[in-house]
Amino acid sequence: MQACGGGGARHAGDPVGGPAAGAAAVSARYPAHRFTVNARDGATRARTGRIETPHGTIETPAFVLCATRGALKAATLDEARALGASVVLGNTYHLMLAPGAGRVARMGGLARMTGWHGPTLTDSGGFQIFSMGHGGVAAEIKGNRSGTQAATLLRVEEAGATFRSYIDGATTRLSPEISLGLQGQIGADLVVVLDECTPFHASRDYVERALARTFRWSRRSLAAFDARQGRGSAGLQAVVGIAGGHVHEDLRRQAADFVNAEDFFAHAIGDSLGGTREDMHRIVAFQAPLLRADRPIHLLGIGQVADVWNGVAHGIDTFDCVHPTRIARHGGALVRPGAEETGGRDHLNLRNARFRDDHRPLEEECDCPACAAGLARAYIHHLLKCDELAGVLHLTRHNIRFMMRLMASVRAAVAAGRVREEAAAWGVRLA
Repeated sequence: MQACGGGGARHAGDPVGGPAAGAAAVSARYPAHRFTVNARDGATRARTGRIETPHGTIETPAFVLCATRGALKAATLDEARALGASVVLGNTYHLMLAPGAGRVARMGGLARMTGWHGPTLTDSGGFQIFSMGHGGVAAEIKGNRSGTQAATLLRVEEAGATFRSYIDGATTRLSPEISLGLQGQIGADLVVVLDECTPFHASRDYVERALARTFRWSRRSLAAFDARQGRGSAGLQAVVGIAGGHVHEDLRRQAADFVNAEDFFAHAIGDSLGGTREDMHRIVAFQAPLLRADRPIHLLGIGQVADVWNGVAHGIDTFDCVHPTRIARHGGALVRPGAEETGGRDHLNLRNARFRDDHRPLEEECDCPACAAGLARAYIHHLLKCDELAGVLHLTRHNIRFMMRLMASVRAAVAAGRVREEAAAWGVRLA
């Protein structure tokens, strides 16, 4: 089995190299981490595996819950664990501003501070730089440049990004070296290189320049990681490289070639994924098979039901997204697509008047606390309309459990060689 770093020999018939099922990828650079592929689906590129980290094991495919500031919205991490979660994400940008990465380190790192005691991932802050400059993905695609966040980004240059803190207005810098240092203090198991995330409306020339900068920043991130070895938690971390390239297939191919050649433990597909769900599925279908198969592949910021099934079918191992907890705060309850009328979404809006006399549970087959207790949709509708926090709590726990049930179904489908059939049972037609 080749090392999970650069320079490994490629296997015949596999354009990017990769282990046979049951073989584990190990790297001298990341001695505390290991990735094992356990099973593959014969009709798609879907696979199951295990990512071993110092804080525990992630059974893949897996969904990463976003504990942005070191906490989930409307659920404790103990509850998330009981609902089936195995890994959480902390946001470097937000944690560096409050409580501060140094304070996180003095509290024993992200897992110890939060009481999670499981695998953790931190992003680099690159997406937050993008959202400060363009108002977030949805606003940027729709052409909305207004909002206070857009004014906080001062400049992006070779050295890094400079912005004003949304907390106190202080001028703050984020560079590859600073980002890796902060993530070292935060102490996550998996840390991500700093990239320049390009907006949807960017010109090709801009995207090319940003991608070249991301390559340089990635190498600087690896150098910064190596410089920290033996200090703090660095020896217990592994670096994730980002494969961008916007909507351009030749640039996506360049990015795949770059991360394949560098000594990363894992890869993440990032950057702009287009303006529609169809664009995103097309980009993932193109780039994921180009990435080395002996490394875990993460899809950044994506986590709706159809996106999970389509991503898994093309070889994605892990996903992260705020979608399950965010929609819960607005009355959204995740349900199987196609199970009932949802207006084309993957969730019901329990604030709608049509649920005020609906005595059914959120989902008949669900075993979350609300469904197991037989709580009616009408009751949760009542709680939401009365602004009772309990309504959001019930929906958050349901949505977390829904995602964990979804991922368990995905893993079982891969093991049985029935990914297409099980996706269809979840209301998703794979391309």
